[in-house]
Amino acid sequence: MPIPAETALIIIDQQQGILYPRLGPRNNPQAEERMLELLALWRARGWPVIHVQHLSRSNDSVFWPGQAGVEFQPRFRPQAGEWLIQKQVPDAFCGNALEADLRQKGIEQLVIVGVATNNSVESTARTAGNLGFAVWVVADACFTFDKPDFAGRPRTAAEVHNMSLANLHGEYATVLTAAQLLAGTDCAVN
Repeated sequence: MPIPAETALIIIDQQQGILYPRLGPRNNPQAEERMLELLALWRARGWPVIHVQHLSRSNDSVFWPGQAGVEFQPRFRPQAGEWLIQKQVPDAFCGNALEADLRQKGIEQLVIVGVATNNSVESTARTAGNLGFAVWVVADACFTFDKPDFAGRPRTAAEVHNMSLANLHGEYATVLTAAQLLAGTDCAVN
């Protein structure tokens, strides 16, 4: 299925703190490369790019304002003309004008990538789907970290990631790979 030019790419929380070892083991070690491929395509086509930055309310967070972890990784810094959304909760639509701005620009389709799959990615995709946007979540352009389940059993990042994607697929979003998405754009990134 072709991706319309009015599709926004939403890149969630690609800040320096997400690379800190204290967050623990993660999955999808090539996720950032997939994100950068998509970002390069969106920039080359002049399509809308939205960078989401988390500003934590907790001073022990890797995203606490005023320290290096809150800053964007250099390769993900917003460029002129790209949108910046700042959030204090996982959902990128909460407490700002993102929905209104998308509607005002006639953007009805969203591609969501970033971190963490089971937190900000899932929360944002659920809201977007509930608001009536067509949503694609790119499985290999997202990642998360090991986490115990509610019963206290340790779960690998891959297990957490896959369950989160299962929660989204078919109800709030379509989950696909970067290759599948790029095939739908009728072009490849050089």
